[in-house]
Amino acid sequence: MAKKQTLTKEFDPRALKVAQKLKKIRIEKGYTSYENFAIDKGIKRMQYWRMETGANFTFKSLLKILDAHEMSLAEFFEDFSYDEE
Repeated sequence: MAKKQTLTKEFDPRALKVAQKLKKIRIEKGYTSYENFAIDKGIKRMQYWRMETGANFTFKSLLKILDAHEMSLAEFFEDFSYDEE
């Protein structure tokens, strides 16, 4: 019987940094569950989960999440530096 090959997904470290920040902001706003946040803000749970895990997502999705947090792009990226990977 053939062994199943496990594929390792490696995410871009910059996408992971965005994901970590989204999770941090959600928790700071008092949401311990990504599901509750997504439901309260009218965002598909899986879409938001992908954002917080750094999986492939669209810029449009990021903007929707930032709107839910009432946050501008400038505010979101203010602590990111240009030389970070």
